[in-house]
Amino acid sequence: MTNAASAKYVADFRVWRGSPAGGGLEDFKVAVNEGEVVLDVIHRLQATQAPDLAVRWNCKAGKCGSCSAEINGRPRLLCMTRMSTFTPSDTITVTPLRAFPVVRDLVTDVSFNYEKAREVPAFVPPEGVAPGEYRMRQVDVERSQEFRKCIECFLCQDTCHVVRDHEENKTAFAGPRFLMRIAELDMHPLDAAAESGLDRRRTAQEEHGLGYCNITKCCTEVCPEHIKITDNALIPLKERAADRKYDPLVWLGDKIRRRPE
Repeated sequence: MTNAASAKYVADFRVWRGSPAGGGLEDFKVAVNEGEVVLDVIHRLQATQAPDLAVRWNCKAGKCGSCSAEINGRPRLLCMTRMSTFTPSDTITVTPLRAFPVVRDLVTDVSFNYEKAREVPAFVPPEGVAPGEYRMRQVDVERSQEFRKCIECFLCQDTCHVVRDHEENKTAFAGPRFLMRIAELDMHPLDAAAESGLDRRRTAQEEHGLGYCNITKCCTEVCPEHIKITDNALIPLKERAADRKYDPLVWLGDKIRRRPE
């Protein structure tokens, strides 16, 4: 294990330690080597000074979303935040995701997100088209492919002030990750939700809290996959929901029955 004598430098870390009952920041001096990320230093801290420090991680490659935390107040992945972005004189503060309940130390209970995921109706396949027979234009594939890059790190959920600063909103607001999922399904050319009686735009507004979003783009700013959540998902979904609800021509069209072919 690298020690302070052989390290590039020794960094000042402040790490939140505690449980649901309470806790606080503890100061540590930890060795840092060339090319390391914050998760490397947290692991060294576990190995040398705080063996009972709880931190969630898995792939260490920025693809599982497990090691989400807040570094100097900004939601980030520990494994994708390079130590080279800080100077040796910086104090690096690592805290758990603020929007979710603490389990222990840096580990939070993100079950809220899985509950919201279950509330989003799944893709509805078109009637009479068997799996393997689906056909889509490449432009339609590209339109929603961006959203499929989501690794469900829930950094966007954590930074969204509707969730972060207002616990009472959680029952009515799905958050940017799942509103993005609704937008993806709504723009999917093969989704037959409307034919089955499901209006995704109406449910986004009335059941998943689309109106709470005020498009500050904070979710986009913290996304490690650089998904343009606000511009490409939330704003278009808001526009389509508004058209459905307030456009008199759309309203009239919904009232007129189509003549049988």
